[in-house]
Amino acid sequence: MKRIGIAGAAALVILGAGLAEARPGDRLRERIAKRMEQRAEGSARRERAPGAQTLSYGTDPLQVMDFWAPVGAKNAPLVLYVHGGGWKRGSKDTAMGNALPGHLRDQGYAFASINYRLVPAATVEQQASDVAQALAYLLARADKLGIDRSKVVITGHSAGAHLVALVGTDEQYLRKAGLSFADIDGVMPNDGAAYDVPRQMEQAGRMMADTYKQAFGTDLARQKALSPVFHAAAPNAPRFLLLHVQRKDGVAQAQELGAALKQAGVKVEYGSFPGTGLQGHAEINRKLGEPDYPATPVMDAWLKGVFGG
Repeated sequence: MKRIGIAGAAALVILGAGLAEARPGDRLRERIAKRMEQRAEGSARRERAPGAQTLSYGTDPLQVMDFWAPVGAKNAPLVLYVHGGGWKRGSKDTAMGNALPGHLRDQGYAFASINYRLVPAATVEQQASDVAQALAYLLARADKLGIDRSKVVITGHSAGAHLVALVGTDEQYLRKAGLSFADIDGVMPNDGAAYDVPRQMEQAGRMMADTYKQAFGTDLARQKALSPVFHAAAPNAPRFLLLHVQRKDGVAQAQELGAALKQAGVKVEYGSFPGTGLQGHAEINRKLGEPDYPATPVMDAWLKGVFGG
């Protein structure tokens, strides 16, 4: 197994994930990985960028978000972020590196990082509904929060990449929240690998197979219903930026989703960056927003294009 040299809590999270992907071993490894990830989340909270508000968008304790806006903002474009964690773990408090909220705020954007209900207490369908509900909450308060509700991008990493891609291709989640694709200008999935759920489950190792089975079950019709690829026929959100590192499954899934979206007339761009395995998978999330990380200027240019800046 590859050695991982990232310090602190991020290293524990990466190591836990690396055990699951790099070598399909026994169940003991998965339990150790889970314990290490939970320990990291419980002991190493990310310090929030200054100016964050914590808002509740629903009645469940996990239906909360952190929200930042530029000082004195009146019409700031909104970027909404959805964390990863295999649909069963993760938190807005440990989801990403320190740079992204402040970087986007410095660009003049409002930024929200949400929690959502987790498997197995909730279903993936409910998680996608949480994403849409969180967005609807913010847009309903756009004037108070200084948001331009006509300029919205949703983004997420890993499982969060899957969720935003699903919300951006299957309009039912937005409609249930009183929204539509007209309320989203772009979707930026970051290194996801479950855009085609059945294909991903076929190729998963034994330990990751348990995670996918817990999230998506064994019914093929449900797996397809939760696959953005199978919803990519028009209509969709109008623009996608598919970010990925050099993981074989992540690259293949991004290309498959991008091809399906292009066939439907969606404007699709790709961002392909160095990094392999679960270390690269974590790095693109942890470093996005740092000025010298290569994905940051790609994201900045795409957001300016989407928002007309």
